[in-house]
Amino acid sequence: MFNKQHGHHNVEGNDFLGKDIQYFSQAGFDMDKIHIKRNAPVAALYEDAIMNEGAVLSSTGALINFSGKKTGRSPKDKRIVYEDGSKDNVWWGSVNIPIDEHTFEINRERAIDYLNTRDNVYVFDGFAGWDPKYRIKVRVIASRAYHALFMHNMLIRPSPEELENFGEPDFIIYNAGQFPANRFTTGMSSTTSVSINFRRNEMVILGTEYAGEMKKGIFSVMHYLQPVKFGQLSLHSSANQARPGPDGQEGEVSLFFGLSGTGKTTLSADPNRLLIGDDEHVWSDTGVFNIEGGCYAKTINLSAEREPEIHGAIKYGAILENVVYNPADRVPDYDDVSITENTRCAYPIEYIPNAKIPCIANKQPNNIIMLCCDAFGVLPPVSKLTPAQANYHFIAGYTSKTPGTEDGVTEPSPVFSTCYGAPFLVLDPTRYASMLEEKMTQTGADCYLINTGWVEGGFSSGGRRCPLKYTRAIIDAIHSGALKKAEYQTHPVFNLAIPKKVEGVPDDLLNPVWKDADAYNDAQSKLAGMFQTALKKYEATMSDAVKQAGPQVA
Repeated sequence: MFNKQHGHHNVEGNDFLGKDIQYFSQAGFDMDKIHIKRNAPVAALYEDAIMNEGAVLSSTGALINFSGKKTGRSPKDKRIVYEDGSKDNVWWGSVNIPIDEHTFEINRERAIDYLNTRDNVYVFDGFAGWDPKYRIKVRVIASRAYHALFMHNMLIRPSPEELENFGEPDFIIYNAGQFPANRFTTGMSSTTSVSINFRRNEMVILGTEYAGEMKKGIFSVMHYLQPVKFGQLSLHSSANQARPGPDGQEGEVSLFFGLSGTGKTTLSADPNRLLIGDDEHVWSDTGVFNIEGGCYAKTINLSAEREPEIHGAIKYGAILENVVYNPADRVPDYDDVSITENTRCAYPIEYIPNAKIPCIANKQPNNIIMLCCDAFGVLPPVSKLTPAQANYHFIAGYTSKTPGTEDGVTEPSPVFSTCYGAPFLVLDPTRYASMLEEKMTQTGADCYLINTGWVEGGFSSGGRRCPLKYTRAIIDAIHSGALKKAEYQTHPVFNLAIPKKVEGVPDDLLNPVWKDADAYNDAQSKLAGMFQTALKKYEATMSDAVKQAGPQVA
């Protein structure tokens, strides 16, 4: 580590150019008082977090740190500035709540004032998006070493040469999460505020130290910039690729969509294939690329047996967030939920043995796999979708939750999170879905809807969870091309194409009809009605073909 002095300015680590110092001064930073650490080494961030923030070095070599009162995202406190440049594109409503520019300026000044009181201010400059043609330069300015290390892991780390020539960032995050927002300011709902301004290309965080706000904030930014500025499709998905063939040609590519509990992480982390990424991607005109430089994995009940890749990635450089540990030996306890069930680990993607670096496939996707956990037991284990049906089910983003024991609920409950990631969308969901349908049509990609939930009956009607070995056999049949050539039959109400045979899966399991056919008919009519109700709010911007692609019941 070395210090360089720009006159009386303190800048440590990788040096800024004079114009960067000028930027900080013009932005309101007191360069006589604060000590800026730009892209500090991991070891230095460890030291500061342990000395100043109560962090702990775990037995695995990972850093354990804590986010304070907030242990998850605060979606109700997210705001987007209503301004002329973006207002006509934004999907306004409960996901994207507007604030005026004056309120944003108040929050921004409040954040900078707080950062000016810190001894150390941490700056990380990195990239979002592995494709140089479509990536953006992101600058994170934070008061905690933990936040700088988190974004060091989650953004794409520049080379020394790229850092030296970084220039002006395309987007800036001001993270003063230790300091509260003024809840009496117009447009604020609490002391927490996460606000984005697309005119200034800035994001301000107040009143929450949960690091995931930065990750998902950049994802929201990419959900806006990729379609609007670049004309590319941003996706909340994982992606993997077959290993290159003997001729050296790139293998086929699969995209995986699915909400929590559907098996997305498990099924996309195939040791026989290369992992492009586990959460955020862009389907571009030349292929698929990961937005992130790392992974943000859940660690609840983590074990080396169940998730060997994630377990092995928890080492020096990784951050364990809100994980309880044994004070005697610093061994993490992944089963302890006394702080939160949302325990996490952030680590660079190269910590995954089969990660494809750089995280980009210069090949169009062959397969789109939409995962759901249907606890009603209506949907087949696998069905093939037309482009219009893919559009419909992408808008639906369906899965279901099993009944809980606390409140006495005995029926499963449906979950519809449009585009498999409603909280992060900035444009109307039908815009993303139409782009998906268009790209499928242009590239000839196949789409499959896979139910990893209940078969031979629902959760409350004698069914069972589809065995993982059968779901894996279905995925293998997709990747081998066998399902592309299969013979299909049609599901009557949902109009889905169901394969008659899949190697390794019992024939009678593929057809979802139960032994009690009347009970099944009642269940499918009920679920079909839930789909129709959930998608009614999107009908104004859906084409007639897409409306007809859903279940048809009176």
